[in-house]
Amino acid sequence: MSAITSPQRRFARLQPGRTASRWLVLAAVSVLTLLVLLPVLVIVFTAFKPTAEINAFPPTLLPGSWTLANFGRIFTDLPFARLCLNSFVFAGGVTAFALVFDSLAAYALARLDFRGNKVLLVAIVASLMIPFQATLIPVYQLVANLGWVNTFAGMIVPRAADAFGIFFLRQFFVSLPRDLDSAARIDGASELRIFRSIVLPNAVPALMTLAIFTFVNNWNDLLWPLVFTTTPEMGTITSGLTLLTGPSGIVPYGTMMAGSLIAVLPLAVLFLIMQRRFIESVATTGLK
Repeated sequence: MSAITSPQRRFARLQPGRTASRWLVLAAVSVLTLLVLLPVLVIVFTAFKPTAEINAFPPTLLPGSWTLANFGRIFTDLPFARLCLNSFVFAGGVTAFALVFDSLAAYALARLDFRGNKVLLVAIVASLMIPFQATLIPVYQLVANLGWVNTFAGMIVPRAADAFGIFFLRQFFVSLPRDLDSAARIDGASELRIFRSIVLPNAVPALMTLAIFTFVNNWNDLLWPLVFTTTPEMGTITSGLTLLTGPSGIVPYGTMMAGSLIAVLPLAVLFLIMQRRFIESVATTGLK
């Protein structure tokens, strides 16, 4: 009997300590979460503040009086609906092309044995060390010579493939069993059939993860649309918000925060829809 009750008493003595440690961990996580969400909260509350409260000192986090005037001004001061459409076309077009070309290149590097395979992989990885700003002027000159400035082709085509996407998918393709390829080749399947019917269905989590990264990076990009577009009608949300800066550098923060809040919503919805695939990719990409 004592052998049974002794561990139970010991567990009872340890229980308050475990509970206290759990509460400490929960409190620390809550504080860190609030710190991470603080910029988002500032954007949300500023978007609903009137101009007088935004410029008041000392500043306050919560609005004293809530208003929707900033959301109305974002559509009157800018062609905001057009900017949203341009952002969807730009980010969505780059994502679609990148998934096609990156997956094809990654399949060749991961599943095909050809001369120079390793050298090509090293060159692709090495290109990640070059900042894209270093190649921005030559790319712009090429796009200008083709007459693609202020066009979706000029914004999308130079980003139709990405070194990170190729390397990311290549690492995932390497983890897939090669027995699947061998069995398909014995049955007479071509490389394109193997790629389409065997490799891609097994790589859906990685493809969805790459799609999220690519879409978000291009949706939030500011420099690229500023360089390759010169008219407000061809701009994106990020580049269009820079047009709100008035004379003498006066910035209507309420209107800008309202536009930023609208710009964040599609990304939040996209992640909520695809988060299960994202978690699957994180859990399976490192497995061999």
